[in-house]
Amino acid sequence: MAEVGGSSSLSASAATRFFHGLTPDRILEAIEAKGFLCTGRCLALNSMENRVYDVEIEVEGEVRSPSDRFRIAKFYRPGRWSREQILAEHEFLLELEQEEVSAVAPLVLPDGATLGELADLGIYYSLFARVGGRIRDEIDLEEARQLGRLLARTHMVGARRRASARLRLDPATYARANLQFLLDSDAIPPVYRDRYRAFVEALCDRSAPWFEETATQRIHGDCHLGNVLWGREGAMLVDFDDMVEGPCVQDVWLMTPGRDEYARSRRDAILEGYEQLRDFDRRSLRLVEPLRFLRLVHFSAWIARRWEDAAFPRVFAEFGTERYWGEQVEALSECMAASDEDAY
Repeated sequence: MAEVGGSSSLSASAATRFFHGLTPDRILEAIEAKGFLCTGRCLALNSMENRVYDVEIEVEGEVRSPSDRFRIAKFYRPGRWSREQILAEHEFLLELEQEEVSAVAPLVLPDGATLGELADLGIYYSLFARVGGRIRDEIDLEEARQLGRLLARTHMVGARRRASARLRLDPATYARANLQFLLDSDAIPPVYRDRYRAFVEALCDRSAPWFEETATQRIHGDCHLGNVLWGREGAMLVDFDDMVEGPCVQDVWLMTPGRDEYARSRRDAILEGYEQLRDFDRRSLRLVEPLRFLRLVHFSAWIARRWEDAAFPRVFAEFGTERYWGEQVEALSECMAASDEDAY
């Protein structure tokens, strides 16, 4: 899931139009400007927020794996993140790589940088190695423990320094600001407008003290199973695009977001693995339901901000309908009830 808001004043429609100038020629030229020779093969990969391509390059000498012939090129949505914010993400990833934590870091290019720019389009880009692995929808208990150890190592590195340029995950940023945008843009149908606002405000008021009492640091931010690749050597974290300053529990609950016994058992196993390497603040588990509601509000605002991108109405066809917002109100109601029943 993508962050809502960046540091630029570009409108969503203007930012999307800049992507129209990202032709195959421009993509290949950008990669070759960083010292690679492209064969001309370029495949667009699935990504709603950015533009990501699998690009074949010429390789001299022995090739250990077919993946060595490719690089992943990521072109960031213009106006979303500033240069400083992207480099904060890269800094975190390079620190993880140095500590041999399993996460995919950007390539350090021949000029010593990790970030390129198409100045006329206002688009930053970076290159990554192509890594193999599969995404799993379900994990067993031992795999959950392995993920816990991986998260602990990731958070140990994340705690070393702040990332003040990145967003802070809290009710003010993820809920109140996004709620105001949704209200100002008339995205919510009148029949649900007042109920939606009341639930969001009540959940913010309830959870704000809990957030204030919980330590924050650099975290992945969008650490669901879709951002974990499983290969021969185990689990690897990918896509730190939503990196934030936030509570560590955010990365834990997203791995097992359900409320049933299956999810609870996997979450317990993740924490078991985590605490083999690092202490975990068990009081922060009371933030699971508040974090769930922040994600709901944040996601709706993200869709609304991107609505003029033609891909979004196709993918989120029900957004804006009374059915969609009725389901959102019901989901917020469930978060309120669950936070009453299970604060810890």
